[in-house]
Amino acid sequence: DRRNIYGDPKSCRGGTLESSDAQVMVEPGAGGIQLELSSSVMNQYGRQIRATVLETLERLGKMPLPPYIKAELQDNERYQTVYSRAVGSAAAPTAGLHFTKELLQRIADKGVSLAYITLHVGLGTFRPVKAEDISEHEMHSEYCMIPEETARTINETKRNGGRVICVGTTSCRTVESFAAEDGTLKESAGWTSIFIYPGYRFKVLDALVTNFHLPQSTLIMLVSALAGREHVLSAYEEAVKERYRFFSFGDAMFIV
Repeated sequence: DRRNIYGDPKSCRGGTLESSDAQVMVEPGAGGIQLELSSSVMNQYGRQIRATVLETLERLGKMPLPPYIKAELQDNERYQTVYSRAVGSAAAPTAGLHFTKELLQRIADKGVSLAYITLHVGLGTFRPVKAEDISEHEMHSEYCMIPEETARTINETKRNGGRVICVGTTSCRTVESFAAEDGTLKESAGWTSIFIYPGYRFKVLDALVTNFHLPQSTLIMLVSALAGREHVLSAYEEAVKERYRFFSFGDAMFIV
């Protein structure tokens, strides 16, 4: 009985994972899974081992990358932000890849408050909108969290007349998902399937740092909702003319 493990590990009822050096029989159990290694690995270790699902996938799996990146990364940290913490996302929030620890410190030294959220990006992020009426597009769900400290920082910033600048569409979707009508936030966690497109009224976000996105994507529609379709088209024309880099490892724009 062969099964692939995707999504919630609790949904796995057992099966086989394979790699070039191991065959792993999966038997869910309390606190982890039972691994039965293939003969080539058994000869080396001579015993069964126990490991959690995440430990197993970390050892046998590969970094999930967008479909337009064909080469394997030699260093997985290239596809991580310097402030990444929680495991669970299927893709990096790529606007954040532009920030180094040194740059974040320079920003903080200018008196800018830094606040962090978590959104586990789903593979649906890369699914193009094919519906003739975009309001009929079925948006994927993603799990996100806003810590109490982040909510307090954003509320104080808005109350004092400051701007909230989201780094990436992931941050934007998270704060907009949990914001009250007056733009205030509180500590929150849950699933969101928010779809932001032209006509949307932003409740929290004032400005956005974001990369150049795939055409027909929900992300470019979010950017158009903020900047306006004509401005976005003009910016993309300039980017093509000046040979900017697009997509995950590409250049960024700052929309104010």
